[in-house]
Amino acid sequence: MLSRIINHYLPVTLRGVLMGAADVIPGVSGGTIAFITGIYETLITSLKSIDKRALTRLVRFEYRAFWRGINGGFLTSLLLGIVFSIVTLSKVILYLLEHHTLLLLSFFFGLIIASAIVVVRRVNAHTAGGFAACITGAVLAFLITNLSPVETPENILFVFLSGAIAICAMILPGISGSFILLLLGKYTFILTAVKDLNIIVIIAFVTGCAAGLLGFVRLLSKLLRRHHDYTMMTLSGIMIGSLTKVWPWKVPASHTVPDGEKAMLFSLNVTPDTYVQLTGSEPMIIASIMLMTVGLAFVFALEHFSVKSRGTLTDYSS
Repeated sequence: MLSRIINHYLPVTLRGVLMGAADVIPGVSGGTIAFITGIYETLITSLKSIDKRALTRLVRFEYRAFWRGINGGFLTSLLLGIVFSIVTLSKVILYLLEHHTLLLLSFFFGLIIASAIVVVRRVNAHTAGGFAACITGAVLAFLITNLSPVETPENILFVFLSGAIAICAMILPGISGSFILLLLGKYTFILTAVKDLNIIVIIAFVTGCAAGLLGFVRLLSKLLRRHHDYTMMTLSGIMIGSLTKVWPWKVPASHTVPDGEKAMLFSLNVTPDTYVQLTGSEPMIIASIMLMTVGLAFVFALEHFSVKSRGTLTDYSS
C-alpha cells in the first residue's frame, strides 16, 4: 500500500503542488504546469467524466464505479497538492511578488517561453492554419492581459461568478486565473479569505470554480479530440501573448509606485536601461538571465520526467 502511494499518488500530488504555486502568480497558469508535466489531457478527460452518468452512480451508492469512472484517485491526489500549495505558499508567493518582483517574473518568463516550445513540439503537423491559430491565440492573450481592472462588489454571488470565470483561465495553459481575479478586483480578496479561513467566501469561490470547470472542460476536451493541432497551436499562442505580463522590467504607469501585486496591472514594460533611468534601481540583468535559464531548464526537466511517467497517469481510481 505504501509503495503504491509513493509510486502512483505522490508524483501527481507533487504536480498539484507546482500547479497551486503557479496559480497564485498573476500571469502564470496552473494549466501550463499541468501540460509540461504530462498530465494535462488526463486532467481534462478525468474532469469531463464527472457527468450525469457519474452522478447517477453516486446517487445509487455505486461508490466504487463512481470513483473509477471519474479517475478519483488521480483527481484527489492532484487536488490535495493544489490546496496544500495555495494554503501554505500563498504568503511566500505574495512576499516574493511584493519585494522581489523582478527576479520572480524573470523565472516565470523563462518558464513560459519553454512551455510554449513544449506545446509546439507536441503538434503532429505544422500547417499555415496552425500558425494562424497560434497568432490568434497570442493576440487574444495580449488583449486580455492589457485590460484594465474594474471595481466589483464583494457579495457572495459575484465571488461565485469570479470563481467560475477564473477557473476557465486556470485550466488553460498561458492565461492566468490569478490575473483574471486581478482584473475582477478579487485577487487580494480571495487570498485574504484563504489566509483568514473565511469559510463562506471560500465555499462560494470553490463552488463557482467547480461549476465553471465542469462546463468548460467539456468544450476543451472536444476541441482537443477533434482539432488537436489547432488547439495546441492556439494554446502556444496564448502562452506567447501572455509574456507581456511577466516581463521582468516594469515601471509604474503613474506617479504612484505600486506594490508587487498592482505592478502586474498598473505598469509599463521597459528595457533594462530605461528601467535604471526611470527607477534608479539595479536591473539585475545577470541574475534575471540566470533565473530565466533556470525556468527554461526546469520546464525541460519536467517534460523529460513526464515522458518517462506518462503511461502511468491514466488510472488512479482503484
